[in-house]
Amino acid sequence: MRAVIQRVSEASVKISNEVKARIGQGLLILLGIENEDTNEDIDWLSAKISKLRIFNDENGVMNKSIMDVNGEIIVVSQFTLHASTKKGNRPSYIYAAKPDIAIPLYESFKRRICQDVGKEVQSGEFGAMMDVQLINDGPVTILIDTKNKE
Repeated sequence: MRAVIQRVSEASVKISNEVKARIGQGLLILLGIENEDTNEDIDWLSAKISKLRIFNDENGVMNKSIMDVNGEIIVVSQFTLHASTKKGNRPSYIYAAKPDIAIPLYESFKRRICQDVGKEVQSGEFGAMMDVQLINDGPVTILIDTKNKE
């Protein structure tokens, strides 16, 4: 499971020109799921993100978590995070999980992150063509892959 976590001052997701999700200060999480991902990956990633200290404290030091700043979250599925670009110029997505595997894991991740941060999170729609807008605060962008835990 791969995640691109962006600290944002605001973000939104539109589907067919209609706003599906909108947040102020918080995190935009782009989530890529592969065939080998399990509930263990979900638990580890959600715990890591919910405790990630990437928000500034009163001294301007990144020392606070999403929970410390009472921030909001949008989770967006993004299979292209598992693109393989080793051969040629057209990315291959053979490592990205198909919907029958990815959708339940995506839904489970959303439920788990809600539980870990103690509040509802917003989301895009799995498989939909989405327009994602954000103002990256910092900019702060963190990449996490559950296959690189060590």
